[in-house]
Amino acid sequence: MKLDMSISGSYGKFSQTHKFSRSAEVAMFKLLLFLVTVFMLSESALSAADQPNVIYILADDLGYGDLSCYGQDKFTTPNIDRLANEGLKFTAHYSGNTVCSPSRAVLMTGQHSGHCYLRGNVSGEKNAELDPEMTVLPELFKASGYATGAFGKWGLGHTNESGYKNPNTHGFDEFYGWKSQTIAHTYYPTSVVDNGREIPLEPGTFIHDLILDRARTFISKNANNDTPFFCYIPTAVPHAAMHAPKDLHEKWRKVFPQFDNKIGKYGAGGEPCPDVQNPIVGFAAMMENLDNEVGSILDLLEELNIDDNTLIMFSSDNGAHKEGGHDPAFWNSTGNLRGYKRDMHEGGIRTPMLARWPGVIAAGKTTDHLSSFQDVLPTMAELLKQTVPPQVDGISFLPTLKGNQKSQQQHDYLYWEFCKGSQQKIDTQAVRMGDWKAFRKAGQQTELFNLESDPYEKKNLSNSNPEIVSQMEQFMSEAHEPLPEQD
Repeated sequence: MKLDMSISGSYGKFSQTHKFSRSAEVAMFKLLLFLVTVFMLSESALSAADQPNVIYILADDLGYGDLSCYGQDKFTTPNIDRLANEGLKFTAHYSGNTVCSPSRAVLMTGQHSGHCYLRGNVSGEKNAELDPEMTVLPELFKASGYATGAFGKWGLGHTNESGYKNPNTHGFDEFYGWKSQTIAHTYYPTSVVDNGREIPLEPGTFIHDLILDRARTFISKNANNDTPFFCYIPTAVPHAAMHAPKDLHEKWRKVFPQFDNKIGKYGAGGEPCPDVQNPIVGFAAMMENLDNEVGSILDLLEELNIDDNTLIMFSSDNGAHKEGGHDPAFWNSTGNLRGYKRDMHEGGIRTPMLARWPGVIAAGKTTDHLSSFQDVLPTMAELLKQTVPPQVDGISFLPTLKGNQKSQQQHDYLYWEFCKGSQQKIDTQAVRMGDWKAFRKAGQQTELFNLESDPYEKKNLSNSNPEIVSQMEQFMSEAHEPLPEQD
């Protein structure tokens, strides 16, 4: 017997016929999800072999041009490129926001940044925790009987604190990584958090190796137990301090010794954050280390004989940064796109997106399907035959992954807003509708670009297209939902 989990249609009709408050709607959804979970767990026919493992690797501040499969020509990323060569490369995929925490909140909730509770980085991660009433990404996997693990930078609250700041309270069986987003600026912290418990580290410990080792252990353990798993790896590479293993850093200093007079400095909330001689090459060393780690995961999947039953996705939480001595102009980290992290031009929000699933995703394909972080949750819901939670704004791109373009639903438009300060006041808004892109800074006139003819946003067409500008501003208005007052 195969369980049909497609209850979203009947649920939607019922909720439309019987008008509920938002809290009642969420409560009903939670009840339905619980009942479905109980039924699934009782069905022996739903074995692990019927359910693909999912690994989602999230780089931190990786620009659109920072992978060789997207045009990087000063270094190569052969293992990450395998995801493109053996899978699908997206050319119009966007992050949830232009900075770390709110982008991750979009990924977890499936809400775009005009609806999401977090729209900018907040000091001390205050009010960054997920809403416990929402069903978020890892909870869908738990409802399908998956083991779930997160390894790296959470960015949605201090991971060693109780309550809803802790990823273990939002559907993750395991969490291993940094204590806070600020401390994730360094690869040499004094401690690591293991399932809510803070554990001291020996001085000088390079935490990235520990985190990826733990992720591989999680994969191996569940593969050996024939348990389907969701492995979320939000690495901090290549953000902030340009820390990399010494041997790789020294290798790249020999390639570009002309930058040895430069010193990279960064802070990590009082934690040890060593200065870096020649931080420009430190970036290449970080990227080589990340690429090696992705290669080790691919090798492990083959060794465990689960390669064909594992979907791997790779993306970045926003565009390229200019911190810690990194020189994105030298590396062309934006792939010539305009802008960087913290703005809403393409260089700040368009990101690499790769998906590999042997035998399901055709190898070596490219798609220009317009998608964003809010689409990941509904994609996984469709994959798992789960109901899409009521708060979600995204659209599943599973048909695109499977090559079924004719059945792929399209966005009318994508919307972003970036906020600053503890009260999250709007700084920038952006809309993409087809080839059109609108950009507006608070208090300034809307700019309009045609990305088909002007992919680098050099020519503002707002004066010659007032009707399109008006439509885009209407989208900005309807997509923005005011935030409640922050305490």
